[in-house]
Amino acid sequence: MDTVEKIVEDFASDIAMSSFSSGTRLRDMIRAIRACKTAAEERAVVRRECAAIRTAISENEPALRHRNMAKLMFIHMLGYPTHFAHMECLKLIAAAGYPEKRVGYLGLMLLLDERQEVLMLVTNSLKQDLNHPNQFIVGLALCALGNICSAEMARDLSPEVERLMRSREVNTKKKAALCSIRIVRKVPDLAENFMALAASLLKEKHHGVLISAIQLCTELCKASKDALEYLRKNCIEGLVRILRDVSNSSYAPEYDVSGIADPFLHIRVLKLMRILGQGDADCSEYMNDILAQVATKTDSNKNAGNAILYECVQTIMGIEATSGLRVLAINILGRFLSNRDNNIRYVALNMLMRAIAVDALAVQRHRTTILECVKDADASIRKRALELVFLLVNDTNVKPLTKELIDYLSIADPDFKGDLTSKICSIVEKFSQEKLWYLDQMFKVLSLAGNHVKDDVCHALIVVLSNASELQGYSVRSLYKALQAYGKQGSLVRVAVWCIGEYGEMLVNNVGMLDGEEKITVTESDAVDAVEIALNRHSADATTGAMCLVALLKLSSRFPSTSERVKQIVARNKENAVLELQQRSIEFSSIIQRHQSIRSSLLERMPVLDEASYLVKRATATQATISANKHAPTVAPGGLKLPNDLLGIGGVSTSTAGVPSTASTDILMDLLSIGSSPLQNGTPGQESKPVHAVPEAIDLLGSLSSTTSVSAETKPTRLVSQGMDLLDGLSSSTSVSGLEKTVHPSITAFQSTTLKITFDLKRQPGNPRETTIHATFTNLTSSTYTDFIFQAAVPKFIQLKLDPASGNTVPANGNGSVTQGLSVTNNQQGQKPLAMRIRMSYKVNGEDRLEQGQVSNFPSGL
Repeated sequence: MDTVEKIVEDFASDIAMSSFSSGTRLRDMIRAIRACKTAAEERAVVRRECAAIRTAISENEPALRHRNMAKLMFIHMLGYPTHFAHMECLKLIAAAGYPEKRVGYLGLMLLLDERQEVLMLVTNSLKQDLNHPNQFIVGLALCALGNICSAEMARDLSPEVERLMRSREVNTKKKAALCSIRIVRKVPDLAENFMALAASLLKEKHHGVLISAIQLCTELCKASKDALEYLRKNCIEGLVRILRDVSNSSYAPEYDVSGIADPFLHIRVLKLMRILGQGDADCSEYMNDILAQVATKTDSNKNAGNAILYECVQTIMGIEATSGLRVLAINILGRFLSNRDNNIRYVALNMLMRAIAVDALAVQRHRTTILECVKDADASIRKRALELVFLLVNDTNVKPLTKELIDYLSIADPDFKGDLTSKICSIVEKFSQEKLWYLDQMFKVLSLAGNHVKDDVCHALIVVLSNASELQGYSVRSLYKALQAYGKQGSLVRVAVWCIGEYGEMLVNNVGMLDGEEKITVTESDAVDAVEIALNRHSADATTGAMCLVALLKLSSRFPSTSERVKQIVARNKENAVLELQQRSIEFSSIIQRHQSIRSSLLERMPVLDEASYLVKRATATQATISANKHAPTVAPGGLKLPNDLLGIGGVSTSTAGVPSTASTDILMDLLSIGSSPLQNGTPGQESKPVHAVPEAIDLLGSLSSTTSVSAETKPTRLVSQGMDLLDGLSSSTSVSGLEKTVHPSITAFQSTTLKITFDLKRQPGNPRETTIHATFTNLTSSTYTDFIFQAAVPKFIQLKLDPASGNTVPANGNGSVTQGLSVTNNQQGQKPLAMRIRMSYKVNGEDRLEQGQVSNFPSGL
């Protein structure tokens, strides 16, 4: 389409006019606007010019109407309002001459859209011009209609467009076909009027008409299933003929692009064939031969040829093609991966990701090339190739692929290491068949990219370690060696110091040696040295520091000869700026100094963690998180929460919006669940300087008799104020029940004639504000409840976390039940009781039911 300036220059006179009169040429106005140095000057120029145009409009000067319209279009493109001149477009369109109509239709398309009411006035002019004997005026009307046609205009003028599609003029047929695309989009009901006409246009020889007809056929397929079936029966043969003719055609300069005959027509035909062949075996079979011909004969050394090949591959993968043809398509994508053009490699990787679902074996043949793409300099290609490699992994190739990825991890860009590490860990966890191989790979990843390994991966690794008793000695020795070489990797340090604290005696005594494993010489002092170095190096990280202190405390029990040294190391942190480390240091020093008789009992090796239960909970929590992100429920399900002493840290932070997090990684109380969380007794800002939160004159572990067991209901905060010690005087045979949960009697939270809900309540003494609730839902009727959903709401001072329910179907007559876990934290415990409103929705024989109530019978003190 011609530019506005050229249109005006074709018809404007060169007579000099006074500055900013209605006869100012467009060129002069543009120069004046460009000469403006400020936005205010530009606005002044535009205002003066618009005023002159308004004057000309009011004086009705036909000779200058087209020039003024051209200037208004330029002003409109600058963003200034031009609504006052909309009627001038209609006057130009109604003029008899082609030049005036040309500018008028251009203004109509630029200044107006289909929502303008003034378009109702132009329908009659469009109808007259569609019947005009001058093909150029007919072309103007078709072009305008194809750009701004509304549903009403489409219904009124579609008969004229249908008639023009039968015209003898090539340009008229082409524009009428393009205009009909707009009509079908606006009024899909009119699609049946154009089906036969579109099929007949596929017999034309002119490429412009063919492309327009194919575009119309594509739109018809989207608009109507009847049209899709009609075109499948009547167009496949024509499309195959067109594709064969254009593929075998000799050189034609008007259609040639870099030695390829009309790639645009190639691509349009292939796209339409993909739509027609999808899900239709007969159509697909008819296309197979021509698609194979295009795939083998097209020159891949030219960009236009690659575009055709890519579209051909998409068509082959989208229809019911033969297996041999699909292999040919995937091989083409394999060649694309070796291309120097990044765009071609990227689209090839994208297509291969979709092709895996169709023919994974054929994609596997290009595994080596795909792995090379993981090492590409382009970040987008690296990420896409990594995703593709992840999809390629299976039980037979997991070991070589993992080795390749880990080898690359050592030289990968820092920005890419996070994604690469995440994928490697996922692969190892998903496909590991041997625990030894799993541990070796995880140790390598921790060594090379430990700063990029997520906490849940470390938790899973520790769960596996606690269950692999035969590999614990090997693991602690491997981690000790890795810690010496890669001590700056945060996750490696955390896992290693945990293992040294738990299995330090295996490290020193070379317990559990595997075949072919070399012995290493590590003394008790060396083990303490390793943890001390880690503590000093990562003192700014509260999580790592806390774990190092726990490991040192355990080593003081494992290696009595190092007890005095450990006491000195722990005591250095009594004035640590991090309140969590300060509190641990004070408590652990008291254990070492004053409670020798029970220290060995307190610091026994952790019990074996339930691996199967952990994996189920982790998968459930992940699924709940995904579901929460998609559906955004009222109360988002919580994630997995690990035991307090798994890593010396908690699992997933339970803080919600508006409630401060206890620490960057939700550090829990301590190994013994003694004392209050730092941020419960002070604000986060207090951690910026040393705080003597618990003076040495007041011992947390004061004076209880030797017959006293530590009750889970004991409140640490109150004991601190009284100067008492929870463990003083306890013998080594005394049971330490503080690690167990306090169980409250079950309560009936809700009961009606149809539904009963019971709550089993448990509380952690380390965090008396938090209560875990196990809800059981029982159906009291003879009809099964389906699509059961439980919702809960609490006051602002209470935090609520919902775990996923065990199911959504509640059996009839109490023959089974649905359970769901909840966790509530009362931030005003002792001042305000727990309160909760609940709502249950379900279906009975397809009918929606809703019940709700309030739970106010919680035991006191929660």
